[in-house]
Amino acid sequence: MSGRGPRLDRFLSGATGLTRRLAQQAIRGGEVRVDGAPCLDPGAHVDPAAKVVFRDEPVVAASQQYWMLNKPVGVVCAARDSAYRTVFDCIDAPMGATLHVAGRLDVDATGLVLLTDDGDWSHRVTSPRHEVAKVYRVTLAQPLAGTGEEELRRGVTLKGETKPCVPALMEKLSTCEWRVTITEGRYHQVKRMFAAAGNRVVALHRERIGAIALDPVLAPGESRPLTVAEAACFFAATTTETSDGGLFTKRRP
Repeated sequence: MSGRGPRLDRFLSGATGLTRRLAQQAIRGGEVRVDGAPCLDPGAHVDPAAKVVFRDEPVVAASQQYWMLNKPVGVVCAARDSAYRTVFDCIDAPMGATLHVAGRLDVDATGLVLLTDDGDWSHRVTSPRHEVAKVYRVTLAQPLAGTGEEELRRGVTLKGETKPCVPALMEKLSTCEWRVTITEGRYHQVKRMFAAAGNRVVALHRERIGAIALDPVLAPGESRPLTVAEAACFFAATTTETSDGGLFTKRRP
């Protein structure tokens, strides 16, 4: 044990995909050994050279990290901010300082935010060239009037721009609530789309990015590592499954 490395619960969570709580339970339950000796303290720091074993299986730190966060209102997608909490205040990840956001949300928007330390992976998520679908639940100030829905389905032109948006997929959920799917990532795009259609967004919640859906068990402000299957949506990965169902990701050379 050493004060130089990450906490044992963070290390185990990041390496196996267990939630932080399950990692702590496993440690307190005597399922983890460090350098051959049981360790029952989730807060103990792990030396980088230590050998960690979980349920008789060696555990290695993931080469890259991939996380999802259920972002609440009032949290910004920035490394630091003088007025608001940041998404990094919500992420309790080993080596969390190396993470960056792959797809931002406004301070008043909620829902799925992805974070990683893998630049190639985040490029696949955010680059318009890859046409990754982003799904939002949108609450409007008033019902869509006139040709508003038709304009959005056809591809509305945003204020100050000349090129129309790629047509949006629109699903009406209630009088003032819609599920909207877009494949671009223009500045404040969803809000500006509805403004161009003569309306105003009063609540915006991102449900999905590509094949990665926000985990319904995550309360606002909670996060967890992505599973191998989730991370592999945007990155060719080799996978190893342990006897207990834990997953590890290793980048192909």
